[in-house]
Amino acid sequence: MRFLSILFFALTITFSVNAQNSYQPENEGWMVHLDKAYAESKKTGKPIMANFTGSDWCTWCKRLTRDVFVKQAFKTWADENVVLLELDFPRRKRLPEEIKKQNAGLQQAFKIRGYPSVWIFNLNKDNQGKYNIEALGKTGYAKTVGQFTDAAEKILANGK
Repeated sequence: MRFLSILFFALTITFSVNAQNSYQPENEGWMVHLDKAYAESKKTGKPIMANFTGSDWCTWCKRLTRDVFVKQAFKTWADENVVLLELDFPRRKRLPEEIKKQNAGLQQAFKIRGYPSVWIFNLNKDNQGKYNIEALGKTGYAKTVGQFTDAAEKILANGK
């Protein structure tokens, strides 16, 4: 069954050069800026996969990274199927203010209540520069790359 939800939210992002260059994702190959993920998604035609995580405190988030996201099989699958976006909510690490605002806006738009939450979605901008989210579906922790990608494949298949 196709889960389709359109959420509108005003998210104006203006990043300083320092914030763009200094803040890096926890996982290699992931993006941290929605605008960059949007541009890559438009360029490639791939949906965005957003990982809502608490990288420095969430045990299940750390396990998902260890068991899935750092594995070559996942990286290969992701390169072929999605644009990766990391949305972190750390407790000890400081994020640039622009990233905190961006992540909080997306957390609210997707109604995130727990971590890890992984959403797959398409993104468009309206004439006023506001994002329009077509949510395809969500998943969370999986013990193996195969379990995770199987769940993601079902979401992608239903979104077509």
